[in-house]
Amino acid sequence: MTVSQALIEFLAHQYTVDGDVRERTIVGTFGIFGHGNVAGIGQALKQLSVEDPTLMPYHQARNEQGMVHESIAYSRMTRRRSTFACAASVGPGATNMLTGAAVATTNRLPVLLLPSDTFATRVSDPVLQQLELPHDASMSVNDAFKPLSRFFDRVNRPEQLFSAALGALRVLTDPVETGAVTIALPEDVQAELVEVPTEFLADREWHVRRPRPDRGIIAEVARAISSARRPMIIAGGGVIYSDATAALREFVEATGIPVGMSQAGVGSLSWDHAQNLGSVGATGTTAANRAAAQADLIIGIGTRYSDFTAASRTAFQHDDVRFININIASFDAFKHGSAIPVVADARESLLELTAALEGFHVSADFKSDYTREKATWDAAVDESFVDRRLALPSQAEIIGAVQQASDPRDVVVCAAGSLPGDLHKLWRVRDDLGYHVEYAFSCMGYEIAGGIGVARADTTRDSIVMVGDGSYLMMHSEIVSAVAEGIKFIIVLIQNHGYASIGHLSEDVGSQRYGTLYRYQDKAGNNFEQGEILPIDLAANAASYGLDVISIEPSANAIADLSAAMKTAKASTRATMIHINNDPQLYAPDGEGWWDVPVAAVSTLPSTQQARTEYLAHQSRQKPLLGHGALERNN
Repeated sequence: MTVSQALIEFLAHQYTVDGDVRERTIVGTFGIFGHGNVAGIGQALKQLSVEDPTLMPYHQARNEQGMVHESIAYSRMTRRRSTFACAASVGPGATNMLTGAAVATTNRLPVLLLPSDTFATRVSDPVLQQLELPHDASMSVNDAFKPLSRFFDRVNRPEQLFSAALGALRVLTDPVETGAVTIALPEDVQAELVEVPTEFLADREWHVRRPRPDRGIIAEVARAISSARRPMIIAGGGVIYSDATAALREFVEATGIPVGMSQAGVGSLSWDHAQNLGSVGATGTTAANRAAAQADLIIGIGTRYSDFTAASRTAFQHDDVRFININIASFDAFKHGSAIPVVADARESLLELTAALEGFHVSADFKSDYTREKATWDAAVDESFVDRRLALPSQAEIIGAVQQASDPRDVVVCAAGSLPGDLHKLWRVRDDLGYHVEYAFSCMGYEIAGGIGVARADTTRDSIVMVGDGSYLMMHSEIVSAVAEGIKFIIVLIQNHGYASIGHLSEDVGSQRYGTLYRYQDKAGNNFEQGEILPIDLAANAASYGLDVISIEPSANAIADLSAAMKTAKASTRATMIHINNDPQLYAPDGEGWWDVPVAAVSTLPSTQQARTEYLAHQSRQKPLLGHGALERNN
């Protein structure tokens, strides 16, 4: 067999086992072929398509970055049990995957990258698209994957394939180490002969580790919780990836402890659960943020405490607040001065903690306080969803209409712009996999490819992509991939003629939305702020790809028309885009969170001077660490 043939057949026989669930680890291969891989990976996939078309499904993509995004979304929907391999040619084909690698590793989601490399023999140096560095002849563009990958190897000899492939699968299926896994494949080695042991091509199972807490640590955690007056849980993505939502629900119902959620943790509890206070942090709800500010004990479960979750270390204001971090990764469990780090699986920890705290319940006064705050926030969301019959509705009204038209198991998909913040506060999730917002890297252009990945993972749900025009313009070419394969998903494109999120942030830091509007350039004034709006027709663009498109014209009936369009799109068996205009300066309810974006220390602009004063006031509330020392231990 050639190296490529052996690798592709090996990947077809790998299985992830997670308790009672057994799934293929690599469910298919994306490939864009060039001179670097057409005779290697491309030939191997073609040969299998003739000999056994079901063994390794092949999928086209239109952009290498897009196929990585699609694979990441798929892996998230399968709780990190399955993903795709992504094959690219040398040079620009390979480097186009770098952003996708960063998205995967930052989000701790598995994806296998197979970038082609230049000749290992160097017989034809320098080949087309080869990077030459006079000081290091061994380096290629694929070395750029090293800081972005959780595992990297380069197969310079055919015999190296076996250790590279096994090492890659070990990391892909490890809940602590997972992320982007890269095997660079020189184009000559891909086509070379290799003697393959039969056991290398046999079915192989990779069991997901679910480690229990260390002996005695749960009793210590239980003592800390039982002595707290206002404990609060921060649920992160680890709750969902470890399939711990039922365990979390049982725990909070038994103890009465309220829950705030990071972006990745939304779905840990249904939005209407009595203990779900909603999102926490910079894009949080008033209910969660007020509880966080007063909490004397924070129990982080499966969260990495990003700056948005911690509101740039201003969310937790109690003078004596302490932190218990439960995380399968010690890197996160020990973060920010954790008083009791618990390095263990979320589900296993919750099951043991529920038993250890039998009979404990928070005080009636505390429960009454957070119940009242939850009701207040829910009423504010209801109010923001009301149709005000504006020609250019608010983003909150649009979210409300899409929410109302969706089914409980539908999945909302987003990644960047102002939408993630509004969705974090407003989207009423009813299923643990119903909220899919890539916010660790917040990558513009992820949305459409991610939505297709969601649709691939579960055809019983509607994948609803909500995206602004700025992010749409970054990467919309993967629409063609969905059309080619007849994949049904829904795009709700919100047109606001610019970068709405950064425009708002620009105002906050005193820069007056500079460079954030899509308008004709004012050459004399060196800006894009005074000219006419650009005559962009994104609806026509989507229609040219073969999508069904429903355009909502600006009018007092815009929200009613959107609701009708959603019904049409959901009833269809085809991919549909709904295009609607909105007013980007009608904001969602404020959740009292803050995000640290530095403001210029000096400026001639009065707007910047005012922003600097406000910035310093917020900055004064930052804590040097999330925790302030260790809890008192019982001897």
